[in-house]
Amino acid sequence: MPVTDFLERNHKLYGDDVALVELNPELPDTRRTTWMEYDLIQPMPSQPYRREITWKVFDEKANRFANLLLSRGIKRGDHVAILMYNCLEWLPIYFSILKAGAVAVPFNFRYATEEIEYCAKLAQVNMLVFGPEFIGRIEPIADKLSRGRLLLYVGDNCPSFAESYRELVADCSSEPPAVLVTDDDDGAIYFSSGTTGFPKAILHKHRSLTQAAEMEQRHHLTTKDDTFLCIPPLYHTGAKFHWMGSLISGSKAVLLKGTKPEAIMRAISDERCTIVWLLVPWAQDILAALDNGSLKCSDYQLSQWRLMHIGAQPVPPSLIKRWKAYFPAHQYDTNYGLSESTGPGCVHLGLDNIHKVGAIGIPGYRWECKIIDEQGNAVPQGGIGELCVKGPGLMTCYYNNPQATAETLRDGWLLTGDMARQDEDGFYYLVDRKKDVVISGGENLYPVEIENYIRGCDKVLDVAVIGLPDARLGEIAAAVIEVKSGCTCTEQEISDFCNGLPRYKRPKKVIFAEIPRNATGKIEKVRLRERYGAVNLVEMENEA
Repeated sequence: MPVTDFLERNHKLYGDDVALVELNPELPDTRRTTWMEYDLIQPMPSQPYRREITWKVFDEKANRFANLLLSRGIKRGDHVAILMYNCLEWLPIYFSILKAGAVAVPFNFRYATEEIEYCAKLAQVNMLVFGPEFIGRIEPIADKLSRGRLLLYVGDNCPSFAESYRELVADCSSEPPAVLVTDDDDGAIYFSSGTTGFPKAILHKHRSLTQAAEMEQRHHLTTKDDTFLCIPPLYHTGAKFHWMGSLISGSKAVLLKGTKPEAIMRAISDERCTIVWLLVPWAQDILAALDNGSLKCSDYQLSQWRLMHIGAQPVPPSLIKRWKAYFPAHQYDTNYGLSESTGPGCVHLGLDNIHKVGAIGIPGYRWECKIIDEQGNAVPQGGIGELCVKGPGLMTCYYNNPQATAETLRDGWLLTGDMARQDEDGFYYLVDRKKDVVISGGENLYPVEIENYIRGCDKVLDVAVIGLPDARLGEIAAAVIEVKSGCTCTEQEISDFCNGLPRYKRPKKVIFAEIPRNATGKIEKVRLRERYGAVNLVEMENEA
């Protein structure tokens, strides 16, 4: 059953209920609260910008744009890219592409001009739908992009090199398009995060999308009474498929533009949110604000908030311990996944397993897992090897990249590139990315393990451990440390704190700097290795 069927069902059953809310705390509310009208009303500067749509309007908007796509020559199997910030238009446009039988291709909104051009070519995009924030990035390549492609602009003041979405869609029928979509049809192309170079295009069939949606609803027991707060970018599988728990249950979701602790807490309070997905940095910021008194739980209505879950990167157990001290009644879950596995959930902790904090969990709904060595053999329980997953949400392939597909998909299993171990109770623990393992003097050092330890230091806000070249040991572990605001910290303090680690695991170098993370919260270790690896080589040459 394609996910588009759930949207049509919600239209019939819950047509007048609110489906989506868009909040932007940085803008005053100068528009009506529905997407039906765009005329201005008196500004209300004390309130954040807010719009909402019902399930009926959501489905009708998706139908209108699907019919527009078909009228402009988009046919089954064509590829339509989306380059937009989170907004009310995003998900209806995504579903319209699916309803037209085309393949949705979300672009990372951080892509520079050359990456937009690269991904459009790689994914063989037939149409690009983009928002006003990207005019400056699209314009230099508009001539190249428009060769055989349609450029459609969502916003006011349409640039001359594109066509206006609003003007074109207004006259289109709101009836469902006459296109039969099946689970076996290609549904979406997502891109790898690009933390190891230019991204790869990941092709999924509709059955992957449905699997992810049903799994999310089951894992977090989402009901019609829940309200989900979505902060991460919708181009990413994590945000979209966590939201799809709301699609399955027919419940409300809130798209928040902003990550400041006050904005998050205000949205939870005002919109009565019950489920919130946070990235590690945002959770850290909330805890820091609570610790220093700039944020007070008593200022907000939070009694309805039942679940906080985290994904996209390893979660320090110390963070959850601090979180539970402030929010003892919260359920907690962590989700592991990759875009190749339709995002989060192929492994998940589970709501009843708070005693296993630190683990990524057990196989998710309809998934299998195993850990293998370099030869592809299963490792003994407790041993470290590469985590592999298998299930109905696996990608079809890396689009137009058979070599990478063959390296990653083997006998129906996805080799994740993550090193893991399994304990005696069957719970999996992430050790590190295979490419991030530091081999120092013949010893394998797993940065996540060292990072989790260093985060126990009261002065440390964030930390990334990377390998740097060393003439004698081949590599050494270097800790890049971001200190909490208002604190001072010395290399000696970190060195003394790390005395609790075995000697071979202690960082040989400490660097104080900001930790770069991408839009989904993952540490960009490639950037750190490039930045500090060159410096280290110069130091080695000077010492020689």
